[in-house]
Amino acid sequence: MDITIHTSVLPQDDPEAALVFYRDTLGFEVRSDVGSGAMRWITVGPAGQPGTSILLAPPAADPGITEDERRTVAEMMAKGTYGWILLATQDLDATFEKVQAGDTEVIQEPTLQPYGVRDCAFRDPAGNQIRIQEVR
Repeated sequence: MDITIHTSVLPQDDPEAALVFYRDTLGFEVRSDVGSGAMRWITVGPAGQPGTSILLAPPAADPGITEDERRTVAEMMAKGTYGWILLATQDLDATFEKVQAGDTEVIQEPTLQPYGVRDCAFRDPAGNQIRIQEVR
């Protein structure tokens, strides 16, 4: 079987703030931007990697979700417990400095974890946890 990861989904509740973070702070390319107002689906991805994307989607946009479920999603996003993604870089310190300079909420500075991985963590504008690992 030949399966790859094509697109992963993270919620966003402010399309303009999401664009600033993913495009301007992380340097991702905008691959598509459809919809209008708060109901925008924005696909971004790392330059030079057209086969890997993140879809930034309005949370709980599915018409099958109840109001209670929408409220739960909103509460989890506010706490930063709803969505997260793990990215990688070869130079964690330089990446950390660039992302931190973007006025981004730092959760964890670069740290060598007990399980052998060196990483750091931020929150995007929607509260999603963005962890960045150093790979060499």
